[in-house]
Amino acid sequence: MTTNKPLRICVLPGDGIGVEVIDATLPLLDKLAHGAPFAFAFATHPAGAQHFRATGDALPDATLAAARDADAILFGAMGWPEIRYPDGTEIAPQLDLRVALELYAGVRPARALPGIPLPLADPRARDIDLVVVRESTEGLFASRGKGVIDDDREARDTMVITRQGSERVHDFAFRLARRRKARGRPGRVTCVDKANVFRSMAFFRKIFDERARAFPDVEARHNYVDATALDLIRKPWEFDVLVTENMFGDILSDETAALVGGMGMAPSADVGDHHGLFQPCHGSAPDIAGQDKANPTATILSAALMLDWLAERGHGDALGDASLRLERAVDAVFASGRIVPYEFGGRDGTRAVADAIAANL
Repeated sequence: MTTNKPLRICVLPGDGIGVEVIDATLPLLDKLAHGAPFAFAFATHPAGAQHFRATGDALPDATLAAARDADAILFGAMGWPEIRYPDGTEIAPQLDLRVALELYAGVRPARALPGIPLPLADPRARDIDLVVVRESTEGLFASRGKGVIDDDREARDTMVITRQGSERVHDFAFRLARRRKARGRPGRVTCVDKANVFRSMAFFRKIFDERARAFPDVEARHNYVDATALDLIRKPWEFDVLVTENMFGDILSDETAALVGGMGMAPSADVGDHHGLFQPCHGSAPDIAGQDKANPTATILSAALMLDWLAERGHGDALGDASLRLERAVDAVFASGRIVPYEFGGRDGTRAVADAIAANL
């Protein structure tokens, strides 16, 4: 029996394969809720590039209000290469949501799943289990829509690092490492910056060191971003939690996704103090949209992150158990070797992957 009111999930499928991977994920959540002490109320809302082309509005006020009012947001993918704003930039309501809802921590886990071929031949690559925590509301992205072009001869975008933004994302990273330590991980946070060159990055590192003193049980390290990009290829199994600026995190999280099989295997969360949005790291993939070729695993694992986050916010331990069940079902499917998505040379599409995971719940 359900003991609480249904959890309100704002569903934003968006564009392209975003619709397909969301459609593959929602039935899994319904199956997890069957007979459980929790329930979901899904409400789907419009946003994205196609909606912008049709209406001139990429993120309607009603959609933003629904996202703000929901217990969590489940997001597919948004954007379309040919549909752009007049300044040439792409439609990206996910960036607007990060700012509007103060989703300051971009959480990008990378874990090697059993049965998935990895690009690194070293057997230690099977031990990859790390999280990039990306500050998502400032950094270089603070210049979005504010950059300056002077007389077609010079362009400038400005990086913004604030004390408030840095303190809260560093604290988030340390708390995450502490929780991971309780589950058997090293309990280590690496501050990734370019403090040897930029004053803004030296400031970011200074605040990291200050906040580290409040978490004496968590190991604190530093690494320059270029060295980190190298070490993620040389020895990614040595990383636990990495915390970094917005643009650096955008780049490094794609690198870590590649280490564990690509964007189709890479979940993510954008969370703040009051709201959480959960989405795959990949985009709308117009080249395969509507062909049942998209791998829904990243979205399904993002839903598992959502369940765990809802449990942490006091909605019941059963949600945390459901998150673990969903992760284990994903692992079992790929460990069996019977399901091989298209990006790994197989012929198992969106529905086949989702059905196999459902059968393992």
